[in-house]
Amino acid sequence: MQNYRKGSHTLFDLKYHLVWITKYRKQVLVGSVAERSRELIREICKANDVEIVKGHVSKDHIHLFVSVPPKLSVSKLMQYLKGKTSHKMLFEFKHLQRQFWGKHIWTRGYFAVSNVTDEVIMQYIENQDVEQKDDNFEIGS
Repeated sequence: MQNYRKGSHTLFDLKYHLVWITKYRKQVLVGSVAERSRELIREICKANDVEIVKGHVSKDHIHLFVSVPPKLSVSKLMQYLKGKTSHKMLFEFKHLQRQFWGKHIWTRGYFAVSNVTDEVIMQYIENQDVEQKDDNFEIGS
């Protein structure tokens, strides 16, 4: 068994690789701005019960590998991460306000992928009930 996380009525292991970039690929995530973005991301993830497995802040983009509870969608998590970090960093760093005059640090989109392949899922489903080999999606008796 892997490192499954538990909720009150759930057992899960939902991991996503998330990447988002700064507008115009401006290389502003350096020094104190990079440190503050890292702190904000940690705070947001902790508040939403998201576990950061691995992360990296580059000059113009951020990579996160996270374990997300099933109650939180990837799009909602990205809304929290991009919205709150953008708002707080623009407020705290005045030089960013001049570079990003539209009140947005991040581009509109993001990259998200789950690292579980279709083959792994199909193999897992096939091995659930080894005694009763049934390829149909039916309830066993």
